[in-house]
Amino acid sequence: MTKQESKYFSTALKMDKAFLELLAEKDFAYITVKEICRRAGVNRSTFYLHYENLGDLLKESGEHIMAEFLQHFQEEEFCQDIKNCPLDELILITPRYLFPYLSYIRDNKKLFCTMVEHSTTLGLEKAYQDMFRHIFDPILERFLVPQKVKEYTMIFYICGIVAMIMKWLKNGCLETMEEIAQIIMRNIRKPEEF
Repeated sequence: MTKQESKYFSTALKMDKAFLELLAEKDFAYITVKEICRRAGVNRSTFYLHYENLGDLLKESGEHIMAEFLQHFQEEEFCQDIKNCPLDELILITPRYLFPYLSYIRDNKKLFCTMVEHSTTLGLEKAYQDMFRHIFDPILERFLVPQKVKEYTMIFYICGIVAMIMKWLKNGCLETMEEIAQIIMRNIRKPEEF
C-alpha cells in the first residue's frame, strides 16, 4: 500500500468511526455529513471524495460489520474442520456460539437496527448468502439435508432468529444474553425437547 492509499484508507476509517459514534447517539435520519466531518476532522469535500451520500457510508459500515462478524465465525475452531468434526459440534444454536453473536449485536445495536431498517439499500441479502455459503451450507451437507431443502431451512432459521433479536434490540436489550439465548434455543427445539 502506498502512502497515498494509506492516507485515503485512514481518512475513510476516521469517517466510519465518526459515523458509528454518532449512530450510537442518535438515529440515522438525524445524522448529517457536517457532523461526521466535524467529528472526523475532515472537510465536506473529503467526505464526497469517499462517498456519494450518507447511504453509501451506511452501506460501507454495514458491510464492514457483517464482514467482521463473518470473520469471527470463520476463525472459530469448528469452521476449520467442518467436514470432519463430530456432528454435535456443528450445532450453532448453543450458548458457545450465541453469546459472542448476541454480544456483538448488543454492542452495535444502533447500527444493526439501522441496517435492518435499510436492509435493501445495504444489500444484506449478500451478507446472508456469504454466511450460508461459507458456514451453513457445509453444515447442512453434513446433516444430509437435501439441496432443494437447504435454502428453506436456512430462511426459516435466519428469519426467526433475526426477528427475535430485533425484538430484543427494540426492547433495549432488557433481557440478558443468557435469557435471549435460552428463548432462541427453546424455539428451535422439537416440542418433546422443551
